[in-house]
Amino acid sequence: MAYQQGSIYLRKGAWHLKYRTTELKNGTPERVHKTVRLCAKNGQQHHKLCTQKGEHRTKKSVEGVWDSVMQEVRAAQGERNPEQDMPVSVFWETRFVPYCEEIMKTGPRAGQSRKRPSTMRGYQQIWRQHLKAHFGVISLQEYEPRVGRQFLRSLTAKQGKTTLKHIKAVACSIFKLAVDDEKIKVNPWHDVGMPDDAVASESTKHYTLAEAEDMVSALVDHVDCQLIVALSCFLGLRPGEIAALKWEDFDSENVHIRRAVVRGHVDIPKTKESIAPLPLIDQVRVPLELWRQKSGKSEGYVFESRNGTPVDLHNVISRIIIPHVNGGRNCVPCDKTPEASGVTWKGLYAGRRGACTATIEATGGNYAIAQALLRHKSMTTTLNVYKKQITPDAFKAGMKLLQAAASNSKQSQGETN
Repeated sequence: MAYQQGSIYLRKGAWHLKYRTTELKNGTPERVHKTVRLCAKNGQQHHKLCTQKGEHRTKKSVEGVWDSVMQEVRAAQGERNPEQDMPVSVFWETRFVPYCEEIMKTGPRAGQSRKRPSTMRGYQQIWRQHLKAHFGVISLQEYEPRVGRQFLRSLTAKQGKTTLKHIKAVACSIFKLAVDDEKIKVNPWHDVGMPDDAVASESTKHYTLAEAEDMVSALVDHVDCQLIVALSCFLGLRPGEIAALKWEDFDSENVHIRRAVVRGHVDIPKTKESIAPLPLIDQVRVPLELWRQKSGKSEGYVFESRNGTPVDLHNVISRIIIPHVNGGRNCVPCDKTPEASGVTWKGLYAGRRGACTATIEATGGNYAIAQALLRHKSMTTTLNVYKKQITPDAFKAGMKLLQAAASNSKQSQGETN
């Protein structure tokens, strides 16, 4: 029921309060107006809830009894103050989204929104697909942890564990802001655990070094695409970082990661750790110089659209890279159907995961180098998310090292005896 304040008016020397209520008429509920006499201006008669005796010559002087009477009315009719207990959907629309999209005026992100556009797109998708229907008309104060637990359990047959974590993260963020705004005292989603039967999502894919080399070879007629694949598979750049590269970011030894683009929005990289120089290796340096010569440019975006903006990598991948890697599809610029390279296209992020795994193998298990390459704040992310199973050859090489270590140990023991 809508929250109402009522209205005050003066009639025949007395202050009256008018409000709405519901009454049954012929068995049908109808909204009707009710009037309550609060007190006379001269102070001769007062409502039972009036605590201020004496004259009430102004409207302001009857605000106390006005509020007291309306509190009783709202309690009797089950009304709630929307400022304290609004529906979650209303809070999302009128408070949470505007808060996230608010432009920062100070600090390192001055002039930018509080949440990145890519983050807000993820929030909006989770809201539309899962949370909007779940919250319905339920209010902030009515929501309980058990409701959240039941909701996640209901999704385990249809959604993987990763999706459930995203849902929980968005819901928790909504209620966290409600706590900060003092709409509620406790965030109910803090007590919502992950269901025991939540199924882990399918393992993400990666490319081996051999697959990366085969893809580069398959793109011999498109040196710009060779460079895109090399930056992903050998230096582990994110797709948005690749699209945002400028020629000025390269020097003789390094590529300096300074910005990223997501769906056309150029911004600083994902984290402050992402802003860093990465050493160039020959597998990147060669296609870089070939593309520099072919493009004839030395400034601006390395992969530039006709409008002078960063190119849409999704378009490049669909029109050129996938036809040459998978085969069987027409390449638009070539106007021919290339033969399959023997590698299945798994996306640019598979190149980032492959670069991590290959670096760890090549350095004898030096995880710190892989973390520096991917520019993760936590090594946990590097190992748990991006490090994939080693190749059979690397496994055999490791077992040979174990064999050599065991033989040396036995030999040393014999010499000691």
